[in-house]
Amino acid sequence: MVIEMRQLRYFVAVAEEKHFGRAAIRLHMTQPPLSQAILALEIDIGTMLFARTKRSVALTPAGLALLPEARRILLQAGALPDLVRRAATGESGLLTLAFVSTADYSILPPLLREFREAYPHVKIDLREATSDLQLEQLAQGQIDAGLLIPPLPDQDKRGLDYLSLLSEPLILAAPSGHKALRTKGKISLHAVNDLPLIIFPRRISPGFHDTILACFRNAGQTPHIGQEAIQMQTIVGLVSAGMGCALVPQSVSNLKRPGVDYRDLEDATSLVETGLAWRKDNTSPVLQAFLDLLRKKQ
Repeated sequence: MVIEMRQLRYFVAVAEEKHFGRAAIRLHMTQPPLSQAILALEIDIGTMLFARTKRSVALTPAGLALLPEARRILLQAGALPDLVRRAATGESGLLTLAFVSTADYSILPPLLREFREAYPHVKIDLREATSDLQLEQLAQGQIDAGLLIPPLPDQDKRGLDYLSLLSEPLILAAPSGHKALRTKGKISLHAVNDLPLIIFPRRISPGFHDTILACFRNAGQTPHIGQEAIQMQTIVGLVSAGMGCALVPQSVSNLKRPGVDYRDLEDATSLVETGLAWRKDNTSPVLQAFLDLLRKKQ
């Protein structure tokens, strides 16, 4: 047995009007077809929904149980066209977004705030992940897009699109109290050559790793790598513990930790880029809405 939406509308009208004649007028129909439709519904269900007399119509216990559910179903059915429209235009749905830890101190918070204001009905599933893991998740279709540090490997470029979002210089994060920090202003890498370097493993983010080492080479320095860590919070924490120094994107200075001083460098440093990667064959309307917002900001 399948109850039709038309039958539910008829039932609710009679239940609310408590009169077949008034319900028929409300439904813009005559009374006999309405009475026949309600009788057919009762036969299909197998129980009486209305107790009828010549003067009154009242809901039976079965009718009382059906009424709130019928209203709920009709309300949900009425919302379906708008729900479908919003899903088709990217105004609702799910966006699964991965991000490297450095993005959490720069572009991610304002980007999420702006997107949520523009698309309040979209659910965002955030996943912190390193660049290499994001590339695997994109290939497997586990995420819609990833905020990562380029470059993309050649084997991934064929299936992915990429949009550059932020370029920023590297700065020094060093333990507070180090002798080189006694003077104010910019600092040279030579002044901290006694400190071990704390850095991302190359396998995790080869582009970022190589950019950091290139800064030391350009300054005529060869750093001693003391520790490797895959999260920016961990790297800054190790600096705070006096385990060494690190070169971090400028926005990481927003991560305040006791025992850590951030300084601009005298030495010329390469810019560190953060961008968004996504599969070329991903036709999600929500992803397209997210990309449209990003492109408007370019």
